Amino acid sequence: MIYTVPTKKGLGVEIWGTRDDLEYLYEVVSKFWNDEKFFNVKGYKDKNNLISSFSYEIRKASYGSRLTRNSSHYSFEEIPYLGFKISWVHILFSIATLKYNMRMVESDKGEIAMFLHLEYWIERAMESYDPIGAKKLLPYLDNAVYAGNEYLYLYMRKINATFFEMKGGKNSFRKLAELMRTSIYSTEDYKNLLNFFQSEAKKHNCGIEDLELNDDDKIYEIEW
Repeated sequence: MIYTVPTKKGLGVEIWGTRDDLEYLYEVVSKFWNDEKFFNVKGYKDKNNLISSFSYEIRKASYGSRLTRNSSHYSFEEIPYLGFKISWVHILFSIATLKYNMRMVESDKGEIAMFLHLEYWIERAMESYDPIGAKKLLPYLDNAVYAGNEYLYLYMRKINATFFEMKGGKNSFRKLAELMRTSIYSTEDYKNLLNFFQSEAKKHNCGIEDLELNDDDKIYEIEW
């Protein structure tokens, strides 16, 4: 069974499952991105960039290349469990993007159930870490993130970097909902970031989709 627990410093969640669980999750996620039929859809390749990093972590975890345990957090029975870490920002954007892409292809009940199951455990991990911060973040598990944004990956990267600069902890977690307002269409934060990207693209004589954010890798080198 796929389940989640919050990371120690509250920067995100650990997603756990057996190898079979993770392989099935990877299979489900793979259906909703990187489909050549939609490469001409504006913003689709940007969403591919976002989902691909999530998908990559699932695949690496299923190989045992990330986190490992001899049993789940909820049982003493010795069954190998595998997992990986992902930030709150990344998982919220990933879920929003996958749900958006689900509109383009037919999905079955098993796939829908998997995403509902994942959402349930993300919500549970939030609430177990800090109910106050979780309450503010719950709208972003619904439809608050504007997944129609054709620059969604850049928005996620920018918000994620800002969140990591806050170093984690409950105070940072409680401020995350305010940072996530940047993902809501038509808010001033959303418009300001778009204006920034437009300015940078003009400065570098390229399209916004071609911009590269110069994240300092050191901000991610902290305890999760």
